[in-house]
Amino acid sequence: MFHIRSLLLGVASAALIAGSALAKDDIVVALQLEPPHLDPTSAAAGAIDSVLYSNVFEGLTRFMGDGSIVPGLAESWEISDDGLTYTFKLHDGVTFHDGTTMDAEDVKFSLDRARAEDSVNAQKALYTGIANVEVIDPLTVKLTLSEPNGSLLFNLAWGDAVIVAPESIENIKQTPIGTGAFKFVNWVQGDKIELERNDAYWGDAPALAKATFKCISDPTAAFAAVMAEDVDVFAGFPAPENLPQFEADPRFQVLIGSTEGETILSINNALPPFDNVKVREAIAHAIDRQAIIDGAMFGYGTPIGTFFAPHNPAYVDLTSLSEYDPEKSRALLAEAGFPDGFETTLHLPPPSYARRGGEIVAAQLAEVGIKAEIINVEWAQWLETVFKGKNFGLTIISHTEPMDIGIYANPDYYFQYNNPDFQALMTKLNGTTDPDMRTQMLGDAQRMISEDYVNGYLFQLAMLSVAKADLQGLWTNAPTQATDLTGVSWAD
Repeated sequence: MFHIRSLLLGVASAALIAGSALAKDDIVVALQLEPPHLDPTSAAAGAIDSVLYSNVFEGLTRFMGDGSIVPGLAESWEISDDGLTYTFKLHDGVTFHDGTTMDAEDVKFSLDRARAEDSVNAQKALYTGIANVEVIDPLTVKLTLSEPNGSLLFNLAWGDAVIVAPESIENIKQTPIGTGAFKFVNWVQGDKIELERNDAYWGDAPALAKATFKCISDPTAAFAAVMAEDVDVFAGFPAPENLPQFEADPRFQVLIGSTEGETILSINNALPPFDNVKVREAIAHAIDRQAIIDGAMFGYGTPIGTFFAPHNPAYVDLTSLSEYDPEKSRALLAEAGFPDGFETTLHLPPPSYARRGGEIVAAQLAEVGIKAEIINVEWAQWLETVFKGKNFGLTIISHTEPMDIGIYANPDYYFQYNNPDFQALMTKLNGTTDPDMRTQMLGDAQRMISEDYVNGYLFQLAMLSVAKADLQGLWTNAPTQATDLTGVSWAD
């Protein structure tokens, strides 16, 4: 009997051990867009940050899910009284995934590279105000600014300012090596990107041991993959019409949050006839925002009248400046010398807000005589033709970078808006730290671009995600384009 009891206890213990061993610690994340490469410091593609931000790469500061800015690789910092000097104390014991030490020299390299004359950093303008980066000691780095910048800590939290090492920079687009809680393992282009837990991570260890990012661009395929439970979460679910079905299914949870994504009908301001403000205003009055939100996003989204997130305390509602008014649109076109309208192109990248919304926009423009030829392009083509080449008339895109109204101060940015008054306003804003004054100037900036009808301002993109019911720690909102897995776990 003793032997039988011992045997039974042994079997039970083995079962408990096996049960523990089988506790789920991996995740499959679906995204609509595949990154063009894996270097967040040399491309505008938000899909790169969607995979790598906080997971693989870290900056001196970082965004949290509520939009707050907290220390990242910087343990603390001091700001001089004149606002020109920021001294950062780095965490000790931080290593890159290849085992090399992360120190002040790597910070200097990363920031010097971001702001260099030949930099290809998409947000280079955010860092050109850094006059000098000085290594004080291995754990201390001092940034000297050419003028005070009240947004510096915010700007350093962007994916464009993550810290990279000179030793790994040559192959960073294919083999990203960062300091984050997860290490890059493998990228099967067109299929998946695999990460694994970094056991040498300097911070709190993540609960997940493995993460696989799957790229599923087609909304129908996205629905099928989630319903079949082939993926654990679809971040930025592209088929909002299916959300009620998931909400009614106890296997799933639906997360509805906000994003920093201003979805716009972007206009090439340097290309005739769009260099005429009357033409741009005519386009604005030809657009029925709510019809686009209802038709393309099934009611998910907030109408906007300028390039600013409605949830930001400094937001000004300017939608009345561009109310849907086809008659006024036709009259403005006639005043501009186009009584019969004109022809142009409308480039549409893969996201459903663009493809579906573009069909509606094209139909609305046709009603006032503007014939927009729809050109569907893949993401890499959009970056090459529209963003880099500026070879377009109109396009639809959601700008998901946080509080990036400053892009309108760059005349070489892809929509080529060149207004010295706006540029001067942004320079003044960057040098202002007083919160009330900044709010006033941000309001002035919003009004200026709205009254110039630089772009057709459509709606603020909602963050729509579907996940298995027992998954916890996911971001509901998207203060930056990221799928932060560092706090994600499976419920017991």
